[in-house]
Order: sequence, then C-alpha cells, then structure tokens
Amino acid sequence: MTAHSIDPDQIQKWCQETHLVISIGMQVLELKQGAHKIWAAPISTAKNGVGEEEGSHKTPQGWFRISEKIGDPHPIGTVFKSRKPTGALWRPDSPPTQEDLILTRILWLEGLEPRNANTKNRYIYFHGTNQEALIGQPVSHGCIRLRNQAMIHLYDFVKVHTPVWITL
Repeated sequence: MTAHSIDPDQIQKWCQETHLVISIGMQVLELKQGAHKIWAAPISTAKNGVGEEEGSHKTPQGWFRISEKIGDPHPIGTVFKSRKPTGALWRPDSPPTQEDLILTRILWLEGLEPRNANTKNRYIYFHGTNQEALIGQPVSHGCIRLRNQAMIHLYDFVKVHTPVWITL
C-alpha cells in the first residue's frame, strides 16, 4: 500500500483486527484485538512534540503499519546501530550514558497517509531503551521507546503490516 488518502472502510477493517494505538498525551501503547485491549505498556515519545517534518525529531501522527521487525533472536539489551547489532549488550547496571541507545528489538514504521509518508525515511521505530527510568515522559528523538522487556513482548505479539494509530 502506498501513502494516499485512506479509505474509511479500510480503517474500520484495521480497527476490527489486531492493531496498536499510541496515545502521545497519555504516553501509553495499547495492543488491541478489535475494541478489546489485550495489553498496554507505558512509552516515551518525542521531547520535541508531534510532527512529520524531516529532521524535526518529532513523533508523527496518523495511520502506519509495521514495515519490518528487526532483532530476533538477539538477547535483551542488544545495542543496534543502523538496525544492525553492534555486538554490545546493555544491562540495567551498565554505566549511565546520555546517549539514546536503540536496544533489544526494532519495529520500523511506515506511514500510510500523505502527511506521514516520510516516516520510514525518518527512521521512526518502536525500540527498547537504555533510559528505562524515563519511560512515561516525552523524551525521545521521535521514536517510540519502551522498556526492554515490554519491547520483546510487543515484538513477539505483532506481525509485519500490523496497523498502528498514533494520536494525541
């Protein structure tokens, strides 16, 4: 599917299937099957707020789908650079760093609307983080961060092309 205006019937179909709902205002992710919430986890979205502009470090809004799943079978805490494991492993007792590490698993988002069609080229992901204590606060560089154990759970549950709705 290419980014264009989305047919309301398609949205209704997605909402009846397994899908993700991201609330930026509440800093929470919900995994839903139809109208039923299956699981929820706190998240961290962008410190710079909401937006779709290239280089803005903002979290985009609208309809997306998971375009790629990256990271299995690497252990929890695996550090990724350019979506490749570096061989390094982060642990909760690792020395603190201000660097925003991409850890554990990556779910790469693809925008499905004209306003967010650049999302994949902006490298917007769901990913684990080395800053787990900040989950629940908007402090990311545009991605959606989860605690590492939650990231594994989410990764194991969703499939490529799972619909994602990101809203305020």
